[in-house]
Amino acid sequence: MKIGLVGYQGCGKSTLFEWLTGVPPDPAQAFSGQSAMATIPDPRLQELERIYNAKKVTPAALEIVDTPGLSRTHQGNAAKLAILRDVGCLVMVVPAFGGFDCAAEFRSFQEDLIIADLEIVTGRIERVEASLKKPHPKAEREHLEEELKTLQWVKQRLEENNPIREAEMTPEQQRVTRAFRLLCEKPQMVVVNTADDERDFSRFRGMFPEDVPFFAAPLALELELSKMSPEEREQFQAELGVGGADRGALIRTIMDVAGLHVFLTAGPKEVRAWLLRKGGTAVEAAEAIHTDLAKGFIRAEVMSCQDLIRLGSEREMKAQNLVRHEHRDYVVQDDDILLIRFSVDR
Repeated sequence: MKIGLVGYQGCGKSTLFEWLTGVPPDPAQAFSGQSAMATIPDPRLQELERIYNAKKVTPAALEIVDTPGLSRTHQGNAAKLAILRDVGCLVMVVPAFGGFDCAAEFRSFQEDLIIADLEIVTGRIERVEASLKKPHPKAEREHLEEELKTLQWVKQRLEENNPIREAEMTPEQQRVTRAFRLLCEKPQMVVVNTADDERDFSRFRGMFPEDVPFFAAPLALELELSKMSPEEREQFQAELGVGGADRGALIRTIMDVAGLHVFLTAGPKEVRAWLLRKGGTAVEAAEAIHTDLAKGFIRAEVMSCQDLIRLGSEREMKAQNLVRHEHRDYVVQDDDILLIRFSVDR
């Protein structure tokens, strides 16, 4: 899944992109969007490396896209908004420095998303209504009528400035809306780009809807600090009393908002973290590792990472009957270490 950094021009998206990924913004990609990977910090990997004496350690990573900044005059925004439909989660950057009203920026951006979605939904409603005036087989007509009912519900929600949430929809409604990749249906969080001397980050909490997670930090300062040596950074922060935002916590929050979590594989050759959607099954985890593992899936041997770290070896895990055998539909948990058993003949 791609994570889209979104916002108006000058909000600090590209600064956040560099802070998360370590990759400087490329002006040549300003109008198309720039992509890079952000490593997900995971202290469990070092513990597993020690236990297995692993030759290689590979953390999981999120694909971050610095999307084109929208114009506050709304000119030329249609093409830029279209790029957002390819991402699975929106991280909205709003400025809270230099006189900017971050709450107003958030509301204005939400309105832009709603307008873009309304245009698509309204156009599809018109086409379905026109099609229903023509003769169709019964099954096809029922399908079109159900689609029209769903789209009219979505249109009403958008016209009332209400977000579309998957939890509020039936599976059939989700099937209809999924085809349009609606911007208002995507999971969202807010990153408030504060002034360097901001002290009260909690004051921004009440400026956004309760169900939208937020993170506040002086992004330009944090980027500058990240380029210093640990000693220089510590001295700078001690002298001025600023900075020190937890980049790792932000990345983990983004991962959580996007509906993703991590499972692990471990052995002498490699210890590795893998991303999987929450609710993903053992066979889906096997496919994330390699499609052949999913095709020939027999079972998954599952251990708790915390139990393994506590006991110190697989031998002790087996001695205490803490290695489980799970079927293909087992729902993988965040702390799971998996070993996929498979057959090449399947």
